[in-house]
Amino acid sequence: MFESKVRGVIAGAAVGDALGGATEGYSPEQIQKRYGGFVEGIEKPFHPDFETFRPLSPYHKGDGHITDDTLMTESLISVYQQVADHLDAFTFAKYIIPEMIEKFRFIPELGKETLLVHRVFYAEKWLVQRLHFGHVDPREAGVGNMVNCGAAMYMSPVGVVNAADPVGAYKEAIEIAGAHQSSFGREAAGVFAACVAQSFVSGTTVKDIVECSIDLANDGTKKAIQAVVKAAEGVSDWKAAIPVLRQAFKPFDTLEDEYRVHGDDARKPSRLLAIEELPIAIGMFAVADGDFRKSVLGGVNYGRDSDSIATMAGSIAGGLNGIENIPSDWLADVEKASRRNFSESADKIAAVARAIGAKDAAKIKATANAREVLFSNKGN
Repeated sequence: MFESKVRGVIAGAAVGDALGGATEGYSPEQIQKRYGGFVEGIEKPFHPDFETFRPLSPYHKGDGHITDDTLMTESLISVYQQVADHLDAFTFAKYIIPEMIEKFRFIPELGKETLLVHRVFYAEKWLVQRLHFGHVDPREAGVGNMVNCGAAMYMSPVGVVNAADPVGAYKEAIEIAGAHQSSFGREAAGVFAACVAQSFVSGTTVKDIVECSIDLANDGTKKAIQAVVKAAEGVSDWKAAIPVLRQAFKPFDTLEDEYRVHGDDARKPSRLLAIEELPIAIGMFAVADGDFRKSVLGGVNYGRDSDSIATMAGSIAGGLNGIENIPSDWLADVEKASRRNFSESADKIAAVARAIGAKDAAKIKATANAREVLFSNKGN
């Protein structure tokens, strides 16, 4: 059961990422016009001439290719494997940089083996700039970065390592995300990890996961999730939910309706605003009643930062239902196109999580025994 859920979390995130990559940056109307209706599976790139249409981002999105969301998730799994314990900001910083600037891997969107730093967005390159070149204290290195979903999008392994302990997942994600993000970007990382952790609780429900996200969230992130979830209550179809959830989130957005047009508060720290990806992912997950396929397609067709929305929705739904709920044809096609085996990646972090869980149990027992002696004055 545990391994199935972990495979669901990791593969679910990757499949959502790959499907959402094709529609990233566009409105629902543009997506439907381009693909002749709602996207129902893996699609071709939005622009066939992707290498030259947006030279600043010449990546082969679509065709089942994972994007930077999954590439960063893989790197975090590797960090946990090397450390074999919970992470703090310093440990995360020490190990994530070699993953980004030393380790060669096949990057599907580039079609070649190269360094991760050559693919990630500027908000992720910030890690290298601040930690490697700037030697900034990892606990505060995220300050000054554009506030976005960059840290949140790859936090699912934190939820796995803290399976069934959403508070622990929230705290650990907040700790390590401080090296990458600040403000509501960092907050979203903690809440997403907590949702993944909650998905492992025996007997948990969609409602439990949604309530967990609201209970742990703070400031604009909490209010945004509440607004989106409330709007989702009156909708049972992901297609109909798209404009409803967008309207509910708008008061908390830093971007305009035209996605690449920035508002006056775009990407700036705030206690009133939120990233869009997490509340929408939770909202779609609620509309779909936890179903993987519907949760992901809602995110894919929502557009805007669709790959990250579908990554988060897919990861949470995958954790709730296990890998069996992920369409096998989607998974097989994404693995083939991206040259990956997500079950292998998932089994690696599952083994690490089991080992860390055993350490945690021993620590809890030792602390309880020490306190029993201390509080009973037996140590005098």
